[in-house]
Amino acid sequence: MDMIHVRAVSPPELTTEAVRLLSRNPCVIDLIVQHGVARNPDGDAVACDVLTSGANEVLRSLRELGIDRRGSIVIEPVDMAFSGRAAAHARQLGPLSQAPVWEQVEARIRAQGRYAPSFYLYMVVAGLIGSVGIVTNSQILIVAAMVVGPEYGAIVSVALGLDQRDRARVRHGLRVLFAGFLAAIVATFLFSLLIRGCGFESRAFRAGVRPVSNLINTPNFFSFAVAALAGVVGIVSLSEARTSALLGVFISVTTIPAAADIGVSTAFASWTEARGSLVQLLVNIVVLIVVGTGTLSCQRAVWRAVARRRVAADPG
Repeated sequence: MDMIHVRAVSPPELTTEAVRLLSRNPCVIDLIVQHGVARNPDGDAVACDVLTSGANEVLRSLRELGIDRRGSIVIEPVDMAFSGRAAAHARQLGPLSQAPVWEQVEARIRAQGRYAPSFYLYMVVAGLIGSVGIVTNSQILIVAAMVVGPEYGAIVSVALGLDQRDRARVRHGLRVLFAGFLAAIVATFLFSLLIRGCGFESRAFRAGVRPVSNLINTPNFFSFAVAALAGVVGIVSLSEARTSALLGVFISVTTIPAAADIGVSTAFASWTEARGSLVQLLVNIVVLIVVGTGTLSCQRAVWRAVARRRVAADPG
């Protein structure tokens, strides 16, 4: 059974109402209340385990009370639990017991929307790895560049901003994406000029045999389809905390490789290829953002419908 552990520090005047809300929710078990033991902030310590099917309602109720503003709320995953009562209730809930905890999902996405200086370093390094893969026709290095690139965190943060109509988050995410990709393109351009000047490119690349570059700089229907599918899987994997599926998204969309190919093609005066890579980059970013936003909205709608059906089937 899926469950989270909730720890809260509640101001004394809110504790009674908080405990009342938690006590009457059948998805809450192991409720513990300790009056006056919490410090920084001072207050009452309240802890409980919550089945994920009821976590959204529980967290929303606590936040509406103002406990997150006047005290604090901490959520922890529960890897394993043994509780006959919880197991019985989870069986009664059926599919609803697998519902995502949206507070966790959004916190996970917001965490990826904090851009340390290392974000730009990763973008540059990923672009440089991609440029080496292009001039040596190495598909393995292209995959490596995709894995290193951190751009999906910014893309999904923009999608969350659009979903929540948070213009500041959207603007910030787009600025970071623009600056990150620009840094990667400039770095790969300068690096490619060095490669060209020293003659380090492979013989096949010099002779115009560029299968890796051609794959990147020729956007088509399949570019759109793969980006759309990756956008869906990326959001679902974040919702369910499936890192293996999320890693698959990183190595399926042509964003960093397209940025690298813009720099390489420009350095080698291959203007048609540079334009194709620019289109590829823009298509992937736009599709990932649009599909990500739509998937977030659809997921919420689907789980709301599941909850309504559950209530209709068992109003008691």
